[in-house]
Amino acid sequence: MSYDLAVWEGARAQFDEEGSADYDEMMQLYHDADEPPLPSPAIRNYVEALLQRWPETDDRDCPWSDMPLIDEATGPLIYFGIRNKRSSEVSSYAAGLAREHGLVCFDPQWEALRP
Repeated sequence: MSYDLAVWEGARAQFDEEGSADYDEMMQLYHDADEPPLPSPAIRNYVEALLQRWPETDDRDCPWSDMPLIDEATGPLIYFGIRNKRSSEVSSYAAGLAREHGLVCFDPQWEALRP
């Protein structure tokens, strides 16, 4: 099991319901695409920043449920999993980092935008 986050380029919705609609649209356009596009530069930079904090290793402390992490990125979207035992710490950092990079972070489990 993993705790999943979606991070994308675009304007941040004001309310969770709008964020949920944006999430559904982004997933349909990019994650579920027959031929998903390569990650955008902004998403690639975001992934690189995450990996500076937590590199991909075979170690049990590595928080990523799927690797390589960049493979979870398509166009202006990344949908990625965090191992449950690290979900609180890592998701909080990932959400803050998304904000620093001018990206939107959405929690699909709670159908809520991450602050």
